[in-house]
Amino acid sequence: MPALCRDCLTQFDTGARCPSCRSPRVLSHPELFDLTIAHMDCDAFYASVEKRDNPELADRPVIIGGGRRGVVSTACYIARIKGVRSAMPMFKALALCPEAVVVKPRMDAYVDASRAIRAMMDALSPSIEPLSLDEAFIDLTGTAKLHGAPPAVMLARLIKRMQTELGLSGSIGLSHNKFLAKIASDLDKPRGFAVIGKAETEAFLLNKPVRMIWGVGAAMQSSLDAAGIRTFADLLRWDRKDLHARFGSMGERLWHLARGQDTRRVSANAPVKSISKETTFNDDTADAGILDGHLWRLAEQVSDRAKARDLAGRVVVLKLKRSDFSLITRRHSLHDTTQIADRIYRTARELFDQVGNKGPYRLIGVGITDLSAATGVDMSGDLLDPDATKRARAERAADQIRQKFGADAIVKGRSLR
Repeated sequence: MPALCRDCLTQFDTGARCPSCRSPRVLSHPELFDLTIAHMDCDAFYASVEKRDNPELADRPVIIGGGRRGVVSTACYIARIKGVRSAMPMFKALALCPEAVVVKPRMDAYVDASRAIRAMMDALSPSIEPLSLDEAFIDLTGTAKLHGAPPAVMLARLIKRMQTELGLSGSIGLSHNKFLAKIASDLDKPRGFAVIGKAETEAFLLNKPVRMIWGVGAAMQSSLDAAGIRTFADLLRWDRKDLHARFGSMGERLWHLARGQDTRRVSANAPVKSISKETTFNDDTADAGILDGHLWRLAEQVSDRAKARDLAGRVVVLKLKRSDFSLITRRHSLHDTTQIADRIYRTARELFDQVGNKGPYRLIGVGITDLSAATGVDMSGDLLDPDATKRARAERAADQIRQKFGADAIVKGRSLR
């Protein structure tokens, strides 16, 4: 059986240890050197960047997020072992892990690291489809002759380069399509490399929970549960027409995914269509102050990501999910594009006020769409809001101060709600 040492990259026949360096980090699979579609996912990316840049944090639990009354953006694996999860209220996270170090997000640092990783991936293949700053699909079809090595070897080399040159780790999923590659990358985190071959696809999926499907959230899971569908084996018992009749276009997709079928191509340089951020609450809430605080923090995070990518949006989107999983979406088109947190927040707040507080809500989200390059944005002013340009300039000045003196140099009061 083909085997690969993940430490020295020696290719050999199956064995418990590498014959060259004696490392036990050996990857074996019958189709190891034939598969070409991969998903690379960095391990606890934001927290890993913080630990790399501050070695004193290396062995400590780290939480990326706001103040004590904020929410968790992400957490390192040490904190996750204690039960800390993304979108968890900070006071709950600190109750679970009181020894954690809380760090405010530094988007500029994360973007720089992401660009360095992307440059490494670009050297492997022209077919890279980024999903976010810390993950991407890679299609290595036809690259074996170019590199003189199969895709699996080049992917292992990529992870080694990330570790040695950038001080960051990642996990690889390798398969014959995007759906399975993404599942595989979650199987062996952190610093994992998992393979799902064509021959084993249906057997591998059979007893797995359908929540593994990317895009099946709590609401869809509830609908599937009501239909008695909890595993892929349950899905296989449904007729294709019946799935479509019950779940619409999603039913058609479920029929194919139950069989491990995914014909989507890796779309190189696919344009970013929207930037959004959402929070799911542990406990549903209708508290106007809490919701307003989340609106501001989400707008700030969307703004940070837009600024990091030099993008601006013309449409602001508000997303609300009630306790019964019913979804409310509202959007407003601006007369020009923006990447300013203050403007995104104020627009989202107006949309929220138009909806009225029909909570309690289990989820709130803010985003911008209709994106374009950010050149010259937020400079034309607003006749209906003469102070908008002044606030935009103040926000950009605050950004420069944070970049120079740290994320906590300036904090808005509403972010503490």
